[in-house]
Amino acid sequence: MTENAQQQPPAPPTELPTQYAPAEVEGPLYERWVERGYFEADAKSEKPPYTIVIPPPNVTGSLHLGHAFQHTLMDALTRRKRMQGYEALWLPGMDHAGIATQNVVERELGKEGKSRHDLGREAFVERVWQWKEEYGGKILGQMRRLGDGVDWTRERFTMDEGLSQAVQTIFKRLYDDELIYRAERIINWCPRCLTAISDIEVEYQDDDGELVSMTYGEGDDTIVVATTRAETMLGDTAVAVHPDDERYRHLIGKLIKLPLTDRSIPVVADTHVDPEFGTGAVKVTPAHDPNDFAIGQRHGLESLTVMDERGVITVHGPFEGLDRFEARSAIVAALRAEGRIVAEKRPYVHSVGHCSRCKTTLEPRLSMQWWVKVGPLAQAAGDAVRDGRVAIHPADMSKRYFDWVDNMHDWCISRQLWWGHRIPVWYGPDGETVCVGPDEEPPTGEGWTQDPDVLDTWFSSGLWPFSTLGWPEQTPDLKKFYTTDVLLTGHDIIFFWVARMMMFGLYAMDGEVPFKTIALTGLVRDQFGKKMSKSSGTAVDPLDWMNAYGSDAVRFTLAKGANPGVDVPIGEDWVQASRNFANKIWNATRFALMNGATVDGPLPEASAMSATDRWILSRLNKTVAEVDAFYDDFQFAKLSDALYHFAWDEVFDWYVELSKTTFQAGGEPAEVSKRVLGEVLDVTLRLLHPVVPFVTETLWTTLTGGESVVVAEWPADSGFRDAAAEREIESLQSVITEVRRFRADQGLQPGQRVPARLSLDGTALAPHEAAIRQLLRLQPEGDAFSATATLPVAGATVALDLSGTIDVAAERKRLAKDLAAAEKEKAQANAKLGNEAFLAKAPDNVVEKIRARLTKADEDITRIQTQLERLPEA
Repeated sequence: MTENAQQQPPAPPTELPTQYAPAEVEGPLYERWVERGYFEADAKSEKPPYTIVIPPPNVTGSLHLGHAFQHTLMDALTRRKRMQGYEALWLPGMDHAGIATQNVVERELGKEGKSRHDLGREAFVERVWQWKEEYGGKILGQMRRLGDGVDWTRERFTMDEGLSQAVQTIFKRLYDDELIYRAERIINWCPRCLTAISDIEVEYQDDDGELVSMTYGEGDDTIVVATTRAETMLGDTAVAVHPDDERYRHLIGKLIKLPLTDRSIPVVADTHVDPEFGTGAVKVTPAHDPNDFAIGQRHGLESLTVMDERGVITVHGPFEGLDRFEARSAIVAALRAEGRIVAEKRPYVHSVGHCSRCKTTLEPRLSMQWWVKVGPLAQAAGDAVRDGRVAIHPADMSKRYFDWVDNMHDWCISRQLWWGHRIPVWYGPDGETVCVGPDEEPPTGEGWTQDPDVLDTWFSSGLWPFSTLGWPEQTPDLKKFYTTDVLLTGHDIIFFWVARMMMFGLYAMDGEVPFKTIALTGLVRDQFGKKMSKSSGTAVDPLDWMNAYGSDAVRFTLAKGANPGVDVPIGEDWVQASRNFANKIWNATRFALMNGATVDGPLPEASAMSATDRWILSRLNKTVAEVDAFYDDFQFAKLSDALYHFAWDEVFDWYVELSKTTFQAGGEPAEVSKRVLGEVLDVTLRLLHPVVPFVTETLWTTLTGGESVVVAEWPADSGFRDAAAEREIESLQSVITEVRRFRADQGLQPGQRVPARLSLDGTALAPHEAAIRQLLRLQPEGDAFSATATLPVAGATVALDLSGTIDVAAERKRLAKDLAAAEKEKAQANAKLGNEAFLAKAPDNVVEKIRARLTKADEDITRIQTQLERLPEA
């Protein structure tokens, strides 16, 4: 009764093992999928394309939970589309990770007592390639372990020949269009890595520093400024005040003495200065602060660099040769000796940028670098979302995107490294500058040198959606699979990677967007919602969980927490619960096969089915429709939850249990139910497959005899609904649930049989008497039956004879004790909540806990009193 009910041959006589062992199943299954080419996309196919390019992990990296999370969701999307008949391409690859990789290889050289300078540039780059071939790409094997259905035949690397050509091509085009230029600006500089650092590679943390207030000038021309970086005062070229600040108006335009130097510097008026902050006067060091640089540009101030690339003071005098932090202390001491210190605050906690690779405190530094003029590119990237060509999901994330692209500063793209795409610019002996394209020969002759810098890693990864498909060549892949369909990535890199792919894609592909939808995920957190970290002991290696519980369990746990744009808490207990779900699927399918469940032949007509059969098929089709809607809205948590509850609650806990009496009775109804059960399991396994591929592959092929669920048809909602059957089974569930609750309240064991009289005449429950008795362990009433409890439920009446099954006196005594405890708890809670003095002082969370205790006490009292009333007389 699903639209595409499988017309499969009978399942082969393969029996499932009694227990599911993921470690024995997952590896061989994945290799079989790859060998059969299930994940390979055909650019010549007539099928509609569906494309996702994987956010390229670093070549130095290994699989962490963030990778596993996003890869699970991307895999689910592409597996479903493949089953829906699309030519699905999920393209894998890695990023060369300039700084990270160079650092790794330099550490290896350090163990040999060498530096990269001992090898020279060419030999060092060759050494990095050797390292990459031997050790890089560990994560690719881990992706196989997770079950990533990527097209390995199209694997790319940001430094491979084709992508290197793409980088050189777009650099040349941008340069010729005057969108790339070279200029001296303030950048983030790492004195350890000796390179400029991109914004995304800056980690801000609160450091214990110092705030020192000091006087500049002499006599009536004295002015107080404050700084957390006293060493930079050696490079001050002005003091800035607000033009409307009456305190300093008489000083504007004057020269004042700069302490510890033989220089005088001007007082300038600038609206950037906040007169309400501090003293209302700020020292201006244009070469070592981005805001000061802007002030310097507005006022034509000189930019004095006072530190070298390692953070060592270069100004002639007593501080020359000191490290910046040593100089800081020495300069404060010298100012103190001159009586210029007004105030010192230690510790002064403030946010400081650190290199994400080596954790070194970064230094704002004036440096000659290459830049992308982002204005027109960012405008196009913003317009593509505004006019609907690209959708951001969830939509409320669009504001963050616009805040970034509408206020983007020019992008520093040069890095002082040896590993990466070297900038294709040559300088001549007479000041010539030549940018060389991929099909051009660089200039030769004496005095010509290539720029020593390499490009920011994000420059090449910004080309990823189209360079991986063969651009700048007009390849069949580019024609078939571009524009890609979905970019799925974390909301934390919307600014750094997503926006740059948008800019470059629209520029290189003549206005064609790089992807139709940007699906933003949250970040994986620990079970308490906190950031995972190695130092706090909360970091988790997903391979440990995969080895312990299976890849399906890890995948299902991650998908079940994936609400769009919301961070995902995860704990090991939740992975264990998902492992239990996989076991439940296994055991239920095994039971079904043992009882003759089949997909052979068409489904019987609805008229030949029981209400139970029609109910489960109605619920099945509703679930298919629900899951499809959730997929289209990227609601992975909701679709996983819907599948979990349908499979566990409705199929395994209800339909399978209700069908047991039918199977035992045999005959035509049993044959019909066997076919229905086969259909339900077939469709349910196909629905589950994109999220839990391994266990579903094993079970589906055993059930259906089909080739592989990877290439099976995705289920479609046939439109079959049976509201009457749903109401009937809901009534049946109400009876069984209520009687089970009563049995538990009376302290009866689940398997303990009890005499019962069922009054079902005139209700839709009459055909279900056998199932009710079997599921509730109710035996026929017998001649000595005497009802001690009567339960009216859903129009029916269930009378039970509990005499001889429980010790009524002991049970009454136990309940009386529980009732007294509940009443005492209620009295204590009421006393506290009635105490005005307590309420005035107690924190809100404490008061809420007491109110919750009162509510629970009331519920317990009602429940226990009901149990006492239902007990037979002793």
